[in-house]
Amino acid sequence: MARWRGVRMKILVSGSSGLIGRALVSFLAAGGHHVTRLVRSSLSPGEAQVFWNPAVGTVNAAGLEGFDAVVHLAGENIAERWTAKKKARIYESRAKGTRLLSESLGQVSKPPKILACASASGYYGDCGDEVVTEDRPAGSGFLARVCQEWEAATEPALRRGIRVINLRTGIVLTPAGGALASMLFPFRMGLGGRLGSGRQFWSWVAIDDVLGGILHTLTTETLHGPVNVAAPNPVTNREFTEILGRVLERPTVFPIPSFAVRLALGRMADELLLASARLAPARLLASGYQFRYSNLEDALRHLLGRRGAG
Repeated sequence: MARWRGVRMKILVSGSSGLIGRALVSFLAAGGHHVTRLVRSSLSPGEAQVFWNPAVGTVNAAGLEGFDAVVHLAGENIAERWTAKKKARIYESRAKGTRLLSESLGQVSKPPKILACASASGYYGDCGDEVVTEDRPAGSGFLARVCQEWEAATEPALRRGIRVINLRTGIVLTPAGGALASMLFPFRMGLGGRLGSGRQFWSWVAIDDVLGGILHTLTTETLHGPVNVAAPNPVTNREFTEILGRVLERPTVFPIPSFAVRLALGRMADELLLASARLAPARLLASGYQFRYSNLEDALRHLLGRRGAG
């Protein structure tokens, strides 16, 4: 069943100033949906918005009434060196903020039908070569613990009868920011290379399929619980490096050893860049979602505006 397909929805989006959030708001609005932003500070006059402050536990509960769906993407950026204070902000922004929103949605008189809440492939930890579906238990490490608490924080919404989706997203590819944007300068300068052994799997997903996948979860009533948002064909870091170099027509002969990655980035390197996550989007595929970009080279050529060879 896909009750909402073709219907214009009223959708509340948190994290709308983030990498995915900005693109999602534009994507949903272009599809005719009415989008309201859940924000901590005022936007431009005339913008539809609801205020909250997860740091102090306040939210405009009256403003949460009457939405068809909520997409919760807010959270502290994890792609920075993990000091003790940074790790505390990462944890609190996700677990504490999600619980506040879930409890508030559970108390309104007309709650949304769906809550799609961001999570991450870090839930599974380092899985080596294992193909990982949504049924795999949580792994170990800081990110895995954060993701477990993050997902558990949606429990108040579940108790209220809201259909909850936990979006376990892989490496989101877009030149607008994130991993791909940070790689472009060194690769274009001919300084790209594998990280560590290069054997670790990187589960990637084009921003187009992140947006399409989120909308699919909102409109597919059979979907609930964890959903891997990653392309069906993950690649190793070595393969990713070679393909990006080929697309940019630049050499990739400057590998960075593991110790150098750890020296530059600390523990974050082990869990974000050197860990292996070979995700399979089993639930998206089983529910009928068709990826626009299943092949990494096609995705990169599309995103970077590069023609194929010949």
